[in-house]
Amino acid sequence: MMTKLTKLLNRRWGWILLLVLFIWIKTVIAYYWDFNMGAMDLLQHFLLIINPWASTLLLLSLSLYFKKPSFTYWSAAVIYLLETILLYSNILYYREFNDFISFNTIMSVGKVSKGLGSSAVAMAQGHDWVYFIDIVIIIILLLSKKIKIDQHSYSHLQAFTVTSMAILGIIFNLFLAELSRPQLLVRTFDRTYIVKYLGLNSFLTYDGLKTAQNNSLRSGAQGTSMDPVLQFVNQHYAAPNPQYQGVAKGKNVIIIHLESFQQFLIDSKVKDQEVTPFLNSLYHDNNTLSFANFFHEVGQGKTSDAETMLETSLFGLPEGSFFTSLGTNNTFQAAPAILDQQQGYTSAVFHGNIGSFWSRDTVYKNMGYHYFFDQKYYQQTADSNTYWGSKDKLLFSESVKYLEQLQQPFYAKFLTVTNHNPYELADDDTEGFEKPDTNNTMVNNYFATAHYLDEAVHEFFDYLKASGLYDNSIIILYGDHFGLNEGDETALAPLLNRDPETWTTFDHLQLQRVPFMIHMPGLKGGLQKQYGGEIDVLPTLMHLLGVDTKDYIFMGTDLLSPQHDQNVVFRNRNFITPKYTVINGNNDQLKIYQNSNGEFLTNPDPLLQKRLQKIAQEKVQELELSDNINKTNLLRFYTPQNFIPVNPKNYNYQNQYHQLLKIRNNLGEHSTSLFSRNGNKSTTNLYKTDAPELQNNDSPLYEIPQLSSNTNNTRNKKP
Repeated sequence: MMTKLTKLLNRRWGWILLLVLFIWIKTVIAYYWDFNMGAMDLLQHFLLIINPWASTLLLLSLSLYFKKPSFTYWSAAVIYLLETILLYSNILYYREFNDFISFNTIMSVGKVSKGLGSSAVAMAQGHDWVYFIDIVIIIILLLSKKIKIDQHSYSHLQAFTVTSMAILGIIFNLFLAELSRPQLLVRTFDRTYIVKYLGLNSFLTYDGLKTAQNNSLRSGAQGTSMDPVLQFVNQHYAAPNPQYQGVAKGKNVIIIHLESFQQFLIDSKVKDQEVTPFLNSLYHDNNTLSFANFFHEVGQGKTSDAETMLETSLFGLPEGSFFTSLGTNNTFQAAPAILDQQQGYTSAVFHGNIGSFWSRDTVYKNMGYHYFFDQKYYQQTADSNTYWGSKDKLLFSESVKYLEQLQQPFYAKFLTVTNHNPYELADDDTEGFEKPDTNNTMVNNYFATAHYLDEAVHEFFDYLKASGLYDNSIIILYGDHFGLNEGDETALAPLLNRDPETWTTFDHLQLQRVPFMIHMPGLKGGLQKQYGGEIDVLPTLMHLLGVDTKDYIFMGTDLLSPQHDQNVVFRNRNFITPKYTVINGNNDQLKIYQNSNGEFLTNPDPLLQKRLQKIAQEKVQELELSDNINKTNLLRFYTPQNFIPVNPKNYNYQNQYHQLLKIRNNLGEHSTSLFSRNGNKSTTNLYKTDAPELQNNDSPLYEIPQLSSNTNNTRNKKP
């Protein structure tokens, strides 16, 4: 056996295979030891184990094309060392940023080289020797002559055979990855997904190609490209409604993202139970502006598209996610930066998923968010999470210890996740609520998780009132996108008192309504019948806060303005007006439904068709202008008056709790945080929840989790 192994090592093939083996082993070790890859099933674990070998073999096979033996060995050694450096650099980078090194990061390393050495030493850990012991083994094998230079000549055909095997391995890897995560490279949620399914080499290649594509688009853009955008925005500007302009000026802004929450849930009942009793009461409250005809307008980016619209009043992309494909490098005029510069707001996001999902940890910095409390700031146990992150009751309750430290006024966004496909919760989380009995499990579960979300929001509102924040805040609640797919709607139809046999495309489009509520004590509320969408939220909110938006590039218009544009466009170019629902097909062929009765107009009036064609052209122009802004980063050429472009390097999402305490202590009696206003006492004891995970241990309400290797643990005293 040893003789055969020695013979193999003394062949060029053996040398290549040995290097592949070592890279493979230590990459898999890193996956399970240092990276949080989140493998959820056997196929994902299998992909983690196999994905390093094919791309590594492909790279090392290049050395076989050299005729001279020494060139083969030395070039393979150089590739091997570069692979090791790439792997270990990612390990150090991940420990600091919980993310993988991108192509842009590598290209800009020269700009930040000062201090990298000391930073790397700080990130190193005791077990890191395992990533270099193979180099020692190889040196020993070479010095002891166990590995000898193979002097045989090899043809390019033989080298190509090895390369072909590697390419087939990559194709097989891609096939399995597509089985586990369809549209992996189109709908990129997270860099971690690419690495998990395809490996570090494939991720860097993919990221490099995307970077080159984006740079090519952007290099052709110039300042004059903004001219049609400015013309469109000026023509469609809707002045604020004097009745509502500035009514919330100086108030805290709390945004509650209702994950996958559709409008039909409001006021719905299952077996004589209200599904969302608290949200129903809020929807009908005299202090709430509730919008009955508000639609999501997301594309493949779904939640990230909704965030793009609410923060910037620009649409997501026609394919993929704007956050992950372009948002990490784009210039923004986003709500956090506008409110910070105009009115001195502190901004924060609270989200129980990993920070790199949708590249939020990078995009939020570009938007000007001061703080981003992601999954590592919340308890992590087997019972605390769903597939998408911390359960909603835990998210709200465990966020209070951070929220109370924010300097007021603040702009705070809470991203819930429990009401997300596949809508699965333990029985004790939904105790007392009876699900519907359709033949579709997804539909049945959807009502249960929506009920849980409703309870979570109710608990949070109770805290806001008990702590006093409620009286000084404006609260925005919105559903980000549809929850049930089109294929689930026939099972849903009977619950909506509809016949599934007569369900049409019109009915599907009507279900794209999502809740939108603006709640504030003393606000003149009421049910609003005007049509609008997520693109309209930012100008509406800015006007309520007294911010002049005329100079900003917003595609939406103020929902409360008499000049508001009520024609709502979807990302696929279909659109809805107050009277008609229109499917914008190929060759400008419009399919028109009448909203009043759902009737399909087989022979529409020519004047009506002409009028709707004009709306269609205008809405397509709106989408295309937004896409041009995003794809070519046009906002770098335009800065509104009194606005300073955001520098993402000014934001650091490490040790955030300590940052808050430092600011509070430096301000002393001038601190405006809730903690300071409460006599320097915590308000966490005011939070009441029935979350099963906190019944026997409420320490997560006031204790700060152990974060990372370079972050000290902090434990507050229980109030």
